Parts: sequence; structure tokens; C-alpha cells
Amino acid sequence: MNPVMRHSLLIVDDEEFVRNSLVRALRNEDYDVRTADGPKAAWVALAERPADIVISDFKMPRMTGLELLQRVRQEFPDTIRIMLTGHADTETVIDAVNNSEIYRFLTKPWNDEDLKLVLRLAAANLDSMRENRRLMELVNRQARLLEGIEVRHPGITKVVRSQDGAVVIDDTDLGGPLPDPAS
Repeated sequence: MNPVMRHSLLIVDDEEFVRNSLVRALRNEDYDVRTADGPKAAWVALAERPADIVISDFKMPRMTGLELLQRVRQEFPDTIRIMLTGHADTETVIDAVNNSEIYRFLTKPWNDEDLKLVLRLAAANLDSMRENRRLMELVNRQARLLEGIEVRHPGITKVVRSQDGAVVIDDTDLGGPLPDPAS
């Protein structure tokens, strides 16, 4: 992943001053920030262009932020989901984290530095997940390649090791005796 790639952020809150405050708090951060005034507008924005991170208010008309983030999880499983609320109770927090895989739970009023830290950690987590997926795909591709080579040339991928883990090379593996390095 390109380390200079900007992460996209969608802020969903029915209160304009909250959206504006969050945007203002993040104005010097390197995020592509978009806002939505509710779940319906959030779906339009996500259909247009998925976001790396979604921050959603909990209490909104017609659909809670938790319901929105559960749907985001189903439709965009790689998107990091963060809940923002002024009405946090322990049961809601536990439900949000356990059942909706909410990355973090922030309370209103938030501390700008805490918000920035949570977003940096979320972006780093997302980058790690993407890099892990890329590496797993590479390993799987290499494994399939080796399987194909082994089918065409049986035994070629077999490695014999000594008790200390060193690779043992038999003269016959190389088609004859090894040359003397001293000569």
C-alpha cells in the first residue's frame, strides 16, 4: 500500500454543528473528509464512493448509528466503524463492540487530540489489514505455482534438512559432485 495514500472518512451526524466541528478538528489532518446528515445520505455517499472509515452518531432519526454501522459492516466489511454519541451506556457500548465490530466508541464532547489519535490508529489498522490480505494472496499464489511445478517435476520442491535445520544437498541433486571451492 502506498504510505502517502489519503484515507477517506465519512462523518454521519444529523446535527450540522457536530459535523462542522469534526471537519474543523480534522482540517489539518490528511484525510479525504465527507459528511452526511443521516443514514440515507450516508448510503448515497457510500454508493458513490466507499469510505475507509465511517464515524456515525448514535442517535439519529429513523435509524440509529448502530443500525447504520451494522449495515456498513455487511456491505463494506473492510470499512473501519467508529461510533460517536453523547448518550453512552454500558450495554450500548458492549453491544456495539461485540455485535457490530465497532472499532472505537467516542463520546460527545470529544477531545480533538483523542479523535485524531483514534483515526490514526484506525487508519494504521486498516493499512495492516490490507497489507496482510495482500501478503496472504501472494503466499497463496506462490503455493499454487509450487504445486504446479511439483506436478510437472515430482520431487523438485522436496527439501531435506539436517537436524540443525540446514538444507542438505546431495551430489545427485545437482547432477554430479560439487566443485571444490579451493581449486
